[in-house]
Amino acid sequence: MRPVDNLSLSKLDGATMGPDKEESLMRCLLKVSIPVEAGNAAISDGSLPKTIDSILSELKPEATYFTDDDGKRTGFIFFDLKEPAQIPAVAEPWFFAFNAQIELHPAMNLEDLKKATPGIERAVKNYRITVRRPPQR
Repeated sequence: MRPVDNLSLSKLDGATMGPDKEESLMRCLLKVSIPVEAGNAAISDGSLPKTIDSILSELKPEATYFTDDDGKRTGFIFFDLKEPAQIPAVAEPWFFAFNAQIELHPAMNLEDLKKATPGIERAVKNYRITVRRPPQR
């Protein structure tokens, strides 16, 4: 396995942003699933921890957790996405290093969920479908 190229996410972090423009970040959950064969090969040759460390040092995640999911070595990585143009720099290292499958999802913490409450309440008020329950016997 070849080492991961030194991709710099900081180069993508909003060249159009100036001192008077507020930086907008979106917390994301990146789910990385490494196929068993690729994971076994990377463990056998000793490259798995070094490669993951290299990728994560570029991403600078808020939190990272590893477990199994659907029989694969899987990482759940929380990080801030500064703009959509970052997505290839986030995903490609995992594809090339491990032939991994990824999923990328916006994610909220409790503070974000509290801020979202007015929008949720508005949706409930405007779009809730009332389900009729059958009469009780």
